[in-house]
Formats: sequence, C-alpha cells, structure tokens
Amino acid sequence: MAQFTLPANSKIKPGKKVDAANGGKRQKTFKVYRYDPDTGDNPRLDEYTIDLDKCGPMVLDALLYIKNEIDSSLTLRRSCREGICGSCAMNIDGSNTLACLKSIEEVKSDVKVTPLPHLPVIKDLIPDTSHLIAQYNTIEPWMKTESTPPSRERLQSAEDAELLNGHDGKGPAGCILCFCCATSCPSYWWNGDRFLGPSILIQAYRWLADTRDEAAGERLDNLEDPFKLYRCHTIMNCTRTCPKGLNPAKAIAEIKKMIVARH
Repeated sequence: MAQFTLPANSKIKPGKKVDAANGGKRQKTFKVYRYDPDTGDNPRLDEYTIDLDKCGPMVLDALLYIKNEIDSSLTLRRSCREGICGSCAMNIDGSNTLACLKSIEEVKSDVKVTPLPHLPVIKDLIPDTSHLIAQYNTIEPWMKTESTPPSRERLQSAEDAELLNGHDGKGPAGCILCFCCATSCPSYWWNGDRFLGPSILIQAYRWLADTRDEAAGERLDNLEDPFKLYRCHTIMNCTRTCPKGLNPAKAIAEIKKMIVARH
C-alpha cells in the first residue's frame, strides 16, 4: 500500500501552552496554528486556555482576546465581524467557516483553529489568496452592456432580482468571496491551476443570472472549457461548508445547463 509523508518543514509540531483562565469557571482551550516564515521554523499549534466570561461568544472574539490580552504576535484577518466581508475565513473544528459567525459553544471540546486549507500560508491564520483573486478577475466581474444606458439606474423586476438574491436571500449575489467553498473542494485542490472552483463559478453565475448584463454569450464562451468549469464533480463540499448558506454546486449546474441550452 502506498504511503505518503509530509515534507519535513510542513509537519506541525506542538507549541507553547498558556493558561490565562486565572481560575475562571468557564474555561476553554484554543489550539491555534502558528507559522512565521521569517523564523524558518516548522508550523506549530499553540494552546491558549482562557476564561470565556472575558470575551464575546464567537471564535473571532476569543482570537481577538488572545491577540489583545495574551499574545500580540498572533496574526489573523478580520474586518466587519458581521459575516459580510469574508475576511475571517478559517478552518475551525475541522470545517471551513467564518470565525465571526462560529459560536464557541458549538465546539464541544478544545477549539482547533487553522488557516483555510490547501493555500500557501503567509503567517499564522492568513492564507495567500492571490491565485483565487487572479482567477476572479478572469471572469470580468462587472456589468457589461452594449445598449444605450438609461438616464437613471438600470431597473429590474422583482422576479429578475430574485434570480440574484434568491427568495430566501441565499442567491448567488450573497457570495462574499470568503473562499471557504473553494478550499474545501477536492477538485480544486488537485486542479486549482486551471479549474476556477466554486467560489469563482458562483460569482460567474451571478453575472449570467443578472438580466441587466448583456454579455452572456461572451461569458459562457469563456467558461466552456474542460478545466475551468467541468472539473466540478458535484462532490457538494462547497454547499455543505458555505457559512452564508449558499449553494455553489447549484450555480455551477445552472452554468452547465446554460451552455447545453445554447447548443
């Protein structure tokens, strides 16, 4: 049977343990991935035990408490703290999600926090998303029209707007580009150099579904490729992990249907 091992400098080693709970009644331990490229050391898991009565209810609250009160060297991305910007996407308790939406109480044991998987790590919990952003730019994510623009905004019917927003608010326009879905997709892990992945494809469908856009043919021409679109094998990891409750797999299926329909 084949056996695989990680390169020596990729193996995660035990880190330091810090008990900062000070006898608090509601203690929780957070095992946080730490990596500093400037040191040349292997990544490690540092353990911080804190008093939950001293921070908010979400994992992001705990991480910010650790950074502000215990270890200022901890590095992470965050911005809105409301599940809108996607900055604090990371792997928590084995699933990709947003730290600002993940309740500490949902995790029954120690809380393990690592960066989004299968991306280069810049430092600690910050992955390098440059490749994903470059792929996003290839779909030209802006409205393209040839008709004379109206004197005011381009209007849509309520039915057309629902194609974007969904009747439940979970349509393709709800994607915040947190990349939780792409980094949970095995097809993207193995073919990320050419497969656009669910994050970018749901964004591509957002423009195809927009009745104000007039470049559907051009957009479909760009997507009709054995790798860009058709490396999706409907594994459904993307839909299961989306912290906003969206359905990237359905969006990809709709693109495939549009390509078939025009032929």
